[in-house]
Amino acid sequence: MATGGNGDTSKQELIHLIKRFGAYVTFKISNFFPDIRSFGAVAGLAVAIVFTWRLLRSPSGTQRRQQKRQGASSSNPGVATHSNLAAVPSNACSSSDDSRAQNVVDEFFQPDKPTLGQIVRQKLSEGRKVTCRLLGVILEESIPEELQNQATVKSSVLEVLLEITKFCDLYLMERVLDDESEKRVLVALEEAGIFTSGGLVKDKVLFCSTENGRSSFVRQLEPDWHIDSNPEIVSQLARFIKYQLHVAPYKAERTAANVFSAPSLEQFFGSI
Repeated sequence: MATGGNGDTSKQELIHLIKRFGAYVTFKISNFFPDIRSFGAVAGLAVAIVFTWRLLRSPSGTQRRQQKRQGASSSNPGVATHSNLAAVPSNACSSSDDSRAQNVVDEFFQPDKPTLGQIVRQKLSEGRKVTCRLLGVILEESIPEELQNQATVKSSVLEVLLEITKFCDLYLMERVLDDESEKRVLVALEEAGIFTSGGLVKDKVLFCSTENGRSSFVRQLEPDWHIDSNPEIVSQLARFIKYQLHVAPYKAERTAANVFSAPSLEQFFGSI
């Protein structure tokens, strides 16, 4: 008789755990997908059964089953079982079940650390076209006069650029003072490997002789995002472009709701 009672108790505990798991998992999935609660209920039940099996194999589950077997093998199984159950308050058992169930479900739904590519897509709000100034953003130089002597690509920005070109139509642009400056920029970009990824070609690197010329390029291309280091250009384009990133070494005042700021392109995406 005692053995049958233990079997019934185990079945009841299993059903109890399944119900608790179902409730927890349904709640979690409903948070992710609020419009498909029925799907959450079905998925919650399925996942609950799997995790119940995991719990029963866990150290605490094993210890509990061993205690039951020890109680059943004593000289007076009925009294021992009753004594053990009476010694542990029912609310304590329920709290322990809740805690273990919550821990397993939380572990299951714990998100992995996002990749740089995922961060880039999220930050750009899935934008498909991006325009970006070169000076002060991609290049170490900050004024056109410096390009007459040299052009240096920031090594820290290369990984971010590669991720952007994987899913965005990227255009780079800059104001230059002469043809030699233009050639230096193209050579620097090529030597940095920017054209070898397949996402950017030389035809998408645009040059102009004035700041207004760069602004006109942006308006004609109608990108989802424009990235610039000139606050005047950013301000002028705020009402025409969906989103902008103002790259400035100082904390820039936010001029519009669709304008973001960061000390560098790579810091905006959290890659350094």
